[in-house]
Amino acid sequence: MSYLRQGTPAFRKANISLFAGGFVTFAILYDVQPLMPVFSKEFHVSPTVGSLSLSVTTAALAISMLIIGSLSEAWGRKPIMAVSLLISSLFVILTAFSPTFMSLLGFRVAQGIVLAGLPAIAMAYLGEEVDPTSLGIAMGLYISGNSIGGMAGRILTGSITDFFSWRVAMGSIGIISLLLSAWFWRNLPPSTHFTPRPLRLKNLVFSMLHHLKDPGLLCLYGISFIVMGSFVTLYNYIGYQLIEPPYGLSQTIVGWIFIVYVTGTFSSTWMGRLADRIGRRKGLWIGLSIMLAGAVLTLGDNLVIKIAGIAVFTFGFFGSHSIASSWVGRRAKTEKAQASSLYLFFYYLGSSVAGTVGGVFWTQFGWSGVVGLIVILLALAFPLSIKLASLQSA
Repeated sequence: MSYLRQGTPAFRKANISLFAGGFVTFAILYDVQPLMPVFSKEFHVSPTVGSLSLSVTTAALAISMLIIGSLSEAWGRKPIMAVSLLISSLFVILTAFSPTFMSLLGFRVAQGIVLAGLPAIAMAYLGEEVDPTSLGIAMGLYISGNSIGGMAGRILTGSITDFFSWRVAMGSIGIISLLLSAWFWRNLPPSTHFTPRPLRLKNLVFSMLHHLKDPGLLCLYGISFIVMGSFVTLYNYIGYQLIEPPYGLSQTIVGWIFIVYVTGTFSSTWMGRLADRIGRRKGLWIGLSIMLAGAVLTLGDNLVIKIAGIAVFTFGFFGSHSIASSWVGRRAKTEKAQASSLYLFFYYLGSSVAGTVGGVFWTQFGWSGVVGLIVILLALAFPLSIKLASLQSA
């Protein structure tokens, strides 16, 4: 069977399908982030509790990804990805009808469990089905779908909420996602190079324990926890500050602040090339330093400077994540898929833990407390990167 090559109809269908899949995944994962202040007001919950609307989903996603990737080795790639997207989209629509905050959290947990099907498998599908000479552009389009979906989900929910309500916003995102998911199912080319393997969960456990004994991979997992935890913490609580005096911004404007995500499309590529030239450790230091500088800039009262700080912080995050995630593939000598799954596990675990703890700092100390937590977290990433670079074959 031939591989998918650039310029062929099948290649275009695969790219558009996975772009749509990535768009849906991250749109419905992060669509609640600009709505946290709305949840706090409507359901009478604190910012810390409101942040659980995202944290419980990313926690469920992190755990589920460890298992679903292995299930796909026995059950196939496309069926799990398609079913994952369709059921997740239905859960978004159900979330719009949540009578209580607890029921909303229940739907969000279920969504996180099911949603793991695409991010856990998509890269494996591309690696198996796409010709190596065309893999770079295919992977790039899939990742761009992730970032654009995350940005669009936040912007759309913020804007629709202002004009109608958060329930209409969630329902609209759910319907759009359902249509795109159906398109994905119909148009993604089936796997032709996939060979089913017997499901051996025991081997999966031993593989993960092996990776967790590698000090270099442990450093990378710690860095992934820190950078994603810092990133989500900033975006979880910036909305609370910006809708309050002296800014008094609307949900629409707060949602549009996520347009700074476009800086990540550039920084992930640019900093990846920079790391190839000057070394991964120095490249990672630069990315972490940019994140620190951006976080500190947001302490300014001037709105323009604050938004510039968010953009700088976002630029540094995507660059740091790009370097760290690619370092996992270089460090892991065997069973690279499981090593990458563990990276993503700690990545989303950081989102859940730090994203929720940040609410305590916001409640007790305001925005300066949130930035203080981010600075503490990022300061811990530097010694991890030094340790990583000092290891043989790092």
